[in-house]
Amino acid sequence: MTSGTWSDSIPGVGTFFVGIDVAPGRYRCDQGKGGWWVRFTGPGGGDPVGSWPLPAGPVEIEIARTDFAFETHVSTYWRRIAPPRAAEDAAPAEPRPVADPALRAELDTLVARRRPLMWLAPLSVLGLGLVGHPLLGSLWLIALGMLAVLVALGTPSVSLDLRRARELERSRDRYFVPDDFDDEGRALLARVQAAVDAVTTSEVNREGMLDAVANAVTLPRQEWEIAQVLARQSKLRAEQRELAEGATLPEVEAALRPLRAKLDVSVEAVTRRVEALERYARSAREADEALHAQRHLETIAEKAHEYDELLADTVRDDLALPAIERLHGQSHELVRTLRERLARAAEAADELPP
Repeated sequence: MTSGTWSDSIPGVGTFFVGIDVAPGRYRCDQGKGGWWVRFTGPGGGDPVGSWPLPAGPVEIEIARTDFAFETHVSTYWRRIAPPRAAEDAAPAEPRPVADPALRAELDTLVARRRPLMWLAPLSVLGLGLVGHPLLGSLWLIALGMLAVLVALGTPSVSLDLRRARELERSRDRYFVPDDFDDEGRALLARVQAAVDAVTTSEVNREGMLDAVANAVTLPRQEWEIAQVLARQSKLRAEQRELAEGATLPEVEAALRPLRAKLDVSVEAVTRRVEALERYARSAREADEALHAQRHLETIAEKAHEYDELLADTVRDDLALPAIERLHGQSHELVRTLRERLARAAEAADELPP
């Protein structure tokens, strides 16, 4: 699955970052027998929660907005059946973790390089069985053979989970969690993610009317770059508050004043970048509305011949023609509107920083 591209399904095997590779929500797979899954929860995914082995038949899993990553090994796809549960109160949505878009591929490569070592455990068990066979007989060999199979099935899942969690911890500078931001930073990040979601899930993007390939690459990078700035701003604001608490002399306040001004300029700049993303999202939503209206009108137009026949059978032809022409005119006008809105969306995308 390409980073930044969401769909309503997750491949049965792989590791996927929540909010980058997969959308949060409730998922279901039709057959989980013998498989397993792990949700990397907590700050930075440091608290893996999983289930192994899964029972036969359908299995459901809730991927939360605050989960960092989801790892799965089942024989079928996971299909999203419901959006994430809404917060019970009216508080603003908590932003999801943000990772460097290149991080997942790098982690997969690191884990894959160590995969052959995982099979040393079952091979060691078999070797022990062969050594003990002359003394303890065939039953000993059979028992250790069964143990080797169990170890072979369990070792990859446990080892991969632990290794991936350790690699995530080593890459702590490559991702941010909500606790890395203050209230102002979280609010701006939530706006960024809402805008990115609106574009990537829009129908015009899914059908390739927008540059879906560029969006899959550009939007996650925009989210990551903005998150980096917001995290630094949050840290500097906290430092300024600490310095201001001990400031009793006017000279200290005077020294802090230019620092606050520089931070304000940075906040204004990143806010403009967020607003550019929001303009792009609005354009995508408007194009979706025009597309839906056009398709409704096309459905109506398919029925036009029935009305034409009805009018021809009941009134003069000169009364039927204007009605049909008017319907076609509406269709052409809506197509023009859709094209204009798609053009505006493309212009809004061009406003995003390179």
